[in-house]
Amino acid sequence: MNKKRYAWIAAIALLIICGAYLYNGVLYKEARNIAEEKAAFRLSSVQLVAEYKTNMPASDSNYLNKTIEVRGKVTQVSDSLLTLDSGISCSFSKKMGADIQGKEITLKGRCIGFDELMEEVKLDQCTLID
Repeated sequence: MNKKRYAWIAAIALLIICGAYLYNGVLYKEARNIAEEKAAFRLSSVQLVAEYKTNMPASDSNYLNKTIEVRGKVTQVSDSLLTLDSGISCSFSKKMGADIQGKEITLKGRCIGFDELMEEVKLDQCTLID
C-alpha cells in the first residue's frame, strides 16, 4: 500500500513540475520590446519597398518579423500612423504630431509584411530614432 501511495505522490509532483516548466518556459513569453532590440537591417524606405516589389518571398525571408531601421521622408501622418515615401506604413503606440510631415526621419520597427493591395510595407511597434 505504501508503494502505491509514494508512486501517486511522485506522479503528482512530476505533473506539477512539468506544468510549471511548460507555463514559464514555453507558453508564457514576454512580449518583444522592439525599441530596445538591435536592428537586424538598416536601409532606406525606397530600397525596402523596391525589394518587396521585385521579390516578395525573398524579402519576407529577410525582413519578416525582424527589427529593421528605415530612413525616409514622412509623406502622411494620421494619429498613430505615418507613411514614409508613400510606400511604408508605420504604426506607433502613441499619437504622432503633424509637425513631422515632410521631414526626413529614421525609425525602427518590426516588419509585418507587404500589403499587395495597398502596395506598401507594414511596420508595427515603431519608435523614432532621430
